[in-house]
Amino acid sequence: MSLPAPALGQTAQDRPAAGSPAETDRATGLPPIIVHAQKQDEDLLSVPAAIAVVDGETLAEEGAQSLDALSGMVSGLSFQPMGQSGLLPPVIRGMNANVTSFSSSTALIVDGVPTLRGQGFEDPLLGVEQVEVLKGPQSTLYGRNAEAGVINITTRKPGNEPYAFISAEAGNHERRALRFDLSHPLVQDQLFLGVAGSFSRQDGFLENTWLDQKDGGQMRRSGRFALRWTPGARTDAILRYTQNEYRDQASLWGSPSSPERAEVRSGTEGWNRSTARTWSLDVTHRFDSGIRLRSTTARNTYVDDLQQDTDFQPADMMHIGRRHEFTTLSQELRLEGGEAGQTRWLAGLYLDDDKQDLSFAQKTPMALTLTSGIQKQRTAALFTHWTIPLSGPWSLVAGGRLEQTRIRFDMPGMDRQSRTYTQFSPKLALQYAVNPRTSLYASLAEGYRAGGFNAFSPAAYREYDPEKVWALELGAKGTALDDTLRYGAALYAMDIRQMQVQQMVTPGQVFITNAATGRSIGAEFDIDYRLAPGWNLQAGLALNRSTFREFQDGAKSYGGNDNAFSPRVSGYAGLRYQDARGWYAQARLHGASKVYLDAANAYSRNGFGILDLSAGYMLKNVDLTVYVNNVADRHYDAVGFLNGLVTIYSPPREVGVRVSWKL
Repeated sequence: MSLPAPALGQTAQDRPAAGSPAETDRATGLPPIIVHAQKQDEDLLSVPAAIAVVDGETLAEEGAQSLDALSGMVSGLSFQPMGQSGLLPPVIRGMNANVTSFSSSTALIVDGVPTLRGQGFEDPLLGVEQVEVLKGPQSTLYGRNAEAGVINITTRKPGNEPYAFISAEAGNHERRALRFDLSHPLVQDQLFLGVAGSFSRQDGFLENTWLDQKDGGQMRRSGRFALRWTPGARTDAILRYTQNEYRDQASLWGSPSSPERAEVRSGTEGWNRSTARTWSLDVTHRFDSGIRLRSTTARNTYVDDLQQDTDFQPADMMHIGRRHEFTTLSQELRLEGGEAGQTRWLAGLYLDDDKQDLSFAQKTPMALTLTSGIQKQRTAALFTHWTIPLSGPWSLVAGGRLEQTRIRFDMPGMDRQSRTYTQFSPKLALQYAVNPRTSLYASLAEGYRAGGFNAFSPAAYREYDPEKVWALELGAKGTALDDTLRYGAALYAMDIRQMQVQQMVTPGQVFITNAATGRSIGAEFDIDYRLAPGWNLQAGLALNRSTFREFQDGAKSYGGNDNAFSPRVSGYAGLRYQDARGWYAQARLHGASKVYLDAANAYSRNGFGILDLSAGYMLKNVDLTVYVNNVADRHYDAVGFLNGLVTIYSPPREVGVRVSWKL
């Protein structure tokens, strides 16, 4: 059984301005939240699913500049430690991403454009209106690689009202950051332009004793352009372009045998020069009948360009290098009908063409091995989704998606390989409205992760099949105490078949097989409580047990072991006070229990609790914030990554000041 718990938030457009009388002079009720989880605008409480919502205003207050900030605001969401910018594989309800197979169990959707792998699973959170985290299988609406959930990001649309936001930040380790988000109408009521950008740099904290320097420095540049055209009241078209660049030193890696933490003796140059680019055209039109048509056309490219030392010694004995280019062309068309309180439906067509141009280098004391290959896949899908009011307080949600994928793999010196698989992903949910403020629901859904080919493995292990998940969910959500408290609770259980797992027959040869079956069970609880005038509390707790039923790896059996990167306990709590005179203070505590880094459960990252503090003053349009992240300077290193070869270091305490101006 599985039950999603909604996390809670409020949209920026409905949220009172901080410091305003509505926010600070009385304990007003929390405003409704409109979500797009089912690809239609709906009230959060009317959707029978676990949805966590974080609005753009909250992200700005937190100074969030990366998706990993969400793990401290959403229960049941974490990220695999990788120590590399642009590679942030998500974990939801014990389901992780397989970086080796270039796939993810959770999809990232930004303004309708999908990212379906751990590589490039990142966003600078520029100009965000709202982030929704959908938990549980979402393959009915979002297709492959959404078997554990979806992170859905909606950015702010430029409109008639001029908008400006500028933020500058400075901190320890020579941190410098600048962000801006600007928009203005070019032709009133018809043509609007929006631009946003960010730049940040920070010195590393790894002590390279051989070169007498600090390693691990990071530099990021991001930009977004949006041109919106509304030729009439019924048509809205937006052309968008985004680019994210990572220009880092080596990853935050070291040797488990190093005598001192965060110390290396590396003489091998390391870098991360990865880049993400996305073009998209998003068009919406409403017909006289009330039916709405939406088209999203996109080209999404991510270049994963990295070199990394793996023995951390002066001589270049062992290192890895790669340059992978992932390009996805996608097209989604969908029709929507119905209004709130009536039968609502949508039907859609999705097509994509995905190309993976792969190049990998591995240096050992014996030789430098270079491997390359190209994998192409084409996907076509038809889907539908219905919300049907039944008698009295009952309502039904039903949907299905028929998806076919054709994959072709080419490698020099090897015959071309190809395969085709077809998947039907159903969903059924029943909701009962106890009263206008409280609802209960149960849902049953199937999700899947795509199969494919192992690019860098022995021929006998070249293919692997899709992974499939059935999930049963039971949930409750609602408001109480005159709408000052919003809550969600969930129980869930997932049955995982043809589980994709990493195996290593010989050192350095890592590949994916369907060697396991598994289960994931858990519970989630979330609240958003306006305690008193000016006071707001948000908290969440997630309990999870994700294990292998069966997993035979050669002579070793891992049945009963925990799935890698899956914490049994995780949670967060944040308390904020906003004084009517402009002063504010905030404390946020978040953490997770121990996670294992491998199927054998031989290597792990210890549990941790991180306390972040901030305080500041708002004067009209200017906001001055002083912050300390990781106040106690807790260490939660992943010791033994890559079967004992590497330690991935956790970031240290960060102290800084941020000044923001908003028009």
